[in-house]
Amino acid sequence: METTRRAAAPSAVTSTPGAAEPTPPGRPAGARRAIDGYLMAAFPWYGLDEAFTGPRWLMQVGASSDGTVEHGSTGHGDEPSLRAEVDAEAREKQRFAVVVTVASRPLRKSADGTGVLEATSVSSAAWLAGAGLLSATWPSRMERALRQDWLDQQTAIAWELADDLDGSAWSQLSLPVDGSPISFRYRESEYGWVLAGSEHNGCCDGSGEAAACGGSGVHIGAYGRGMSAYGLGFSVIKDITGYAGA
Repeated sequence: METTRRAAAPSAVTSTPGAAEPTPPGRPAGARRAIDGYLMAAFPWYGLDEAFTGPRWLMQVGASSDGTVEHGSTGHGDEPSLRAEVDAEAREKQRFAVVVTVASRPLRKSADGTGVLEATSVSSAAWLAGAGLLSATWPSRMERALRQDWLDQQTAIAWELADDLDGSAWSQLSLPVDGSPISFRYRESEYGWVLAGSEHNGCCDGSGEAAACGGSGVHIGAYGRGMSAYGLGFSVIKDITGYAGA
């Protein structure tokens, strides 16, 4: 998976140098910064396909130290809330699915030239999706003294699972991506479900390289709760600004 050390929570690109376009009236300033990060990406974003007719919203993008956008997430359905005023019963009824898009990258030097970054893979998408599920569903009423220990433990488990996609914790699930069936790794837990695959995993020569397959060069992860993964389909987002309410 892509890192020279254990990955932390996805970082957010919160501003764009030189962005002069004003925030539209009635729209939070943060929304302008969020969409800027998505627009900086050199790869296409994926979301649920047109069969999903519910709310869509932006989350965060992750960027390398030189500002290159590497991955990001788009939300569908109810925005998960961990606020204290949202009771446990209401939280359990939240229905959402989040799609994680990860740029396909080869083995390469880090931006500062002092290290090497591993190539991104399906495991990268599985890790980001697993960590995302934890961030959206962790037990907010747990004692503060125990919360960090729980998060550390569950994050370590998510990392190990993502690094062993051929293990017994995962099953195979075929879902449409841009109308074509793609094989995903899929797992469930008491917190929800996680899946991961590659947009170009149907490559005719078996290399999995986007250039050889004619694909867009991304790995796709997803996580959710309250919405079954079995009926989902994914497609390229034609206009990402639609997720920002633009």
